[in-house]
Amino acid sequence: MAKELPRSARVVIIGGGIIGCSVAYHLAKLGISDVVLLERRQLTCGTTWHAAGLVGQLRGSQRMTQMAKYTAELYRGLEAETGQATGFKQTGSISIATNEARFEELKRNASMAKIFDLQVDVITPEEVKERYPLINVEDVLGAVYIPSDGKANPVDVTQALAKGARAGGAMIFEDTKVTAINHDGERVTGVQTEVGEIKADAVVLCAGMWTRDLAASIGVNVPLHACEHYYIMTEPFAGVTPDLPVLRDYDACAYYKEDAGKILLGPFEPRAKPWGMDGIPEDFSFDELPEDFDHFEPVLAEAMHRMPALETAGIQSFFCGPESFTPDVRYHLGETPELDNCFVAAGLNSIGIQSAGGIGQVLAEWIRDGQPPPDLWEVDVRRNMPFQSNRSYLQKRVSETLGLLYAMHWPFHQAESGRGVRRSPIHDRLVAKGACHGLAFGWERPNWFAPEGMEPKYEYSYGRQNWFEPSAVEHR
Repeated sequence: MAKELPRSARVVIIGGGIIGCSVAYHLAKLGISDVVLLERRQLTCGTTWHAAGLVGQLRGSQRMTQMAKYTAELYRGLEAETGQATGFKQTGSISIATNEARFEELKRNASMAKIFDLQVDVITPEEVKERYPLINVEDVLGAVYIPSDGKANPVDVTQALAKGARAGGAMIFEDTKVTAINHDGERVTGVQTEVGEIKADAVVLCAGMWTRDLAASIGVNVPLHACEHYYIMTEPFAGVTPDLPVLRDYDACAYYKEDAGKILLGPFEPRAKPWGMDGIPEDFSFDELPEDFDHFEPVLAEAMHRMPALETAGIQSFFCGPESFTPDVRYHLGETPELDNCFVAAGLNSIGIQSAGGIGQVLAEWIRDGQPPPDLWEVDVRRNMPFQSNRSYLQKRVSETLGLLYAMHWPFHQAESGRGVRRSPIHDRLVAKGACHGLAFGWERPNWFAPEGMEPKYEYSYGRQNWFEPSAVEHR
């Protein structure tokens, strides 16, 4: 590690988690060696160190799937390249369905995967049992199996990326807190640290749950907020073998990962608990949050049905730590509209490990080329509205968005929390006429009108939804 801060750099990266280290690694791969990464404490000390390490690839669009596939490919060869262990294992993954709507969603995803050039197999309950003997499949209708999915050790992957970045000329400084980001009102010009100033052509904010406040200090809008995120680790028990796939039981809000002969069980509960409402403690590093077993217990009860051996398995640890989530369950990436050459990669919504490689690659290309790679609109940081950084709004919204990761992904789905922020002067009159409102850039907009005797509320399905006929009447 370099001992003396340079006075200038082409790129300064703030944050030494897996995202920041991936950006540094990929900049070095592009031949941009004049890179400085600054970490306030130690690498991985925020969220990366306690991440579960799932490496899934199928996302909701072709571009996001491409980036996740690249991440898996990167991890597959990173240990051989750097000599640093990553813990990556290609175990495959299984996602099960216990109702017809979920099974239809999974089969739709499997069909979509063919377009994305990703092998996804629809399998029967019997085939699920063959691949995962520990689980009860009596209520399982079917599942999808992705053989190229896997898992990794987040800390080891981060260290491997850091080692690769250093090999390419990047400098990494731990215990170096950024106290200010310098700018001239139009573009960033560098950073101020506790031990000196660094002038920079570009600054990249990869500071995880600290990013919102850090960005706000220079007038940049990055809406995200931390939530409490849980998992338990069992004691070793019979039947837990290294080749077990990652298992997702979406309708029970749970995932299962084999870990050294033990099972890691984690939830994405429908209503999460926001954390850090009064700010993040100054010395927060590798810290755990207080346990709330009452909050976790419903998920564990469902898990004992799915995996009966959990009833007698000992619990080695019960973990709770903070992770950052965004208002629309999509991360923030790219150059900010407020200041030129200020870039963001944050708010990963618990998919940071499986996204880090792709994020590092596209952001490095963006910095090199001065323009965004194609088809990143869904995660582009420029999509955000200023009101979305309001703490009260964020606390309400992220308590819902954490659970949306495992909820049904219905067409026309509308968020329930943080509503009514922007209303037209005739909003109440529209409600009186039976308007069912949806959100458009924070505005409550009437999407359709319910006739007398019908509740103006969506009834979601993959078929013809309840708004179809009322909407047709409007157009006759």
